[in-house]
Amino acid sequence: MISIFLSILIAVIGVLPSFFITATNILFFGFWNGTLISFIGESIGAAIAFILYRKGFKKAMESRLLKYEKLKKLLSAQNKEAFQLIFSLRLIPYVPSGLITFAAAIGNVSFTYFFIASSLGKIPALLLEAYSVYGATLLGGQGKLFLIFLGLFLVYFLIKQKKKK
Repeated sequence: MISIFLSILIAVIGVLPSFFITATNILFFGFWNGTLISFIGESIGAAIAFILYRKGFKKAMESRLLKYEKLKKLLSAQNKEAFQLIFSLRLIPYVPSGLITFAAAIGNVSFTYFFIASSLGKIPALLLEAYSVYGATLLGGQGKLFLIFLGLFLVYFLIKQKKKK
């Protein structure tokens, strides 16, 4: 219950990565049970975030987000088209879920289409994330150290690229 609550909280906040909770779930509950718990928490969290975002931000943010070309399509999409967009965006692991949920919430998609597309799209991405986390836990000390340095290098590289723009 604590893990599901934390997943919901992370989804509502929208900017924190959920892979830490996924890693914890896998370590405590095993690969399949941990992944299932993460899935339940992330799906419920996305649903709650969608409702909160729609009630609180729809009118205030819609015009501001229309200037972003990639989000315009999702904002104006309805039901089946929105379903396909949300599903395909959820398939990409490590994409900020909060941004997808936020754009969908202030767009025109119904809650039902959002929830189904979001939940189905989370399955492959969450399995890939869970497998990556699980694989990292199996590494020895040198492997984990390598992953830490690789992560730091990627963060440095992304910051450097962003500053060039």
